[in-house]
Formats: sequence, C-alpha cells, structure tokens
Amino acid sequence: MNVLTEHFFNPRNVGEAAEPSFTGRAASLECGATLRLSLSLDPSQHIDEAKFKAAGCSILVASLSVLTEQVKDKTTAEAATLGNQAESLRELVGCVEVARSHCPALACEALIAAIREYSDAARNEWAGDEALICTCFGVSEQTIEREILAHGLSTIAEVTKACNAGAGCGSCYQLIEEILRTSAIKQ
Repeated sequence: MNVLTEHFFNPRNVGEAAEPSFTGRAASLECGATLRLSLSLDPSQHIDEAKFKAAGCSILVASLSVLTEQVKDKTTAEAATLGNQAESLRELVGCVEVARSHCPALACEALIAAIREYSDAARNEWAGDEALICTCFGVSEQTIEREILAHGLSTIAEVTKACNAGAGCGSCYQLIEEILRTSAIKQ
C-alpha cells in the first residue's frame, strides 16, 4: 500500500490537540477544502500532539496525516522547517495530480499558522530580561541588534543567516524589520 492510500484510509491524528493548544487554519477557494490543525506543546517547545480536522480530498487528508506524524516531538523551529517544505510533503504523499498539488501546501500553511499562534502567545507571556523576538529559535532583540551592528546587516534574510531569527514560522518578520529600521537610524 502506498503512502497516500495508507494515510487516507487510516489517517493518524484526527481530532483536536489537548489544551492548551494552538490552531492554524487553511482553506482553498480552488476546491473548497477547509482544514484545522492544532498543536499542543511541552515546556521545552516540543510538540506533544498534532491533530487535524479536514473536509477535503484524499490528498489533503493524507498530507495532514503524514505532516502531523512528522512534527511530533519536534521543536517549533523544526516543525516550521517542515512546514516550509510543501514540495517535499507533496512528493512523500505521492501527489501527482496537478489539480490537487495545492493540498500538501494547505496542510503546511495550517501548520505554520498554528506555530505563529504559539509564537505570538509566547512573546506575550515572555518574562525574560531581553525582549524575545523569534520564539522558534529563542532569539532576543539584543542579539539581533548586535548582529546588525557587527555585520552591517540590512535585510531580514541577512539577519536570519546571522542568528536564525526568522528562519521558522516568520511571525517575527515585522519585529525584525522594525529593529532594522531603528538600527539604520542609529547608524
């Protein structure tokens, strides 16, 4: 039995993750599919549970089943990396129909949205001495400022390469842009 058939007829992780959970949603105007992916994390930012609910085709269900299996026990940063690899998921599931090639991307979109929801909550609850900017990689504002000043960085891509900030879910892009603007004014 191939991956698509196995995960469609025996989907893993259907339902809702335990509370507290973080939810990402995605939908397609192209085919009418809708889905919700929820994550529950342990204190070390590892995913305890990843579950989904979906109304869509076999490729969508199989993609969500495979993706939720892949992210278990991963950190949010590792999961975000998987969420940014829709093409790899499409190949793993065996999606060869061009008309349905967007389904694995929808699964990845929902995963990234759930991680962003977690990241936003983590930043709001942060009690550290330095402002936390990138929750996926635990990068502070001062670390980003030091890298910008030390290496003359001017883009998010340069900051990401220097200290990993922004390499995960991307919810910190706006904050990094603000730090870049502020640093440019100071120079």
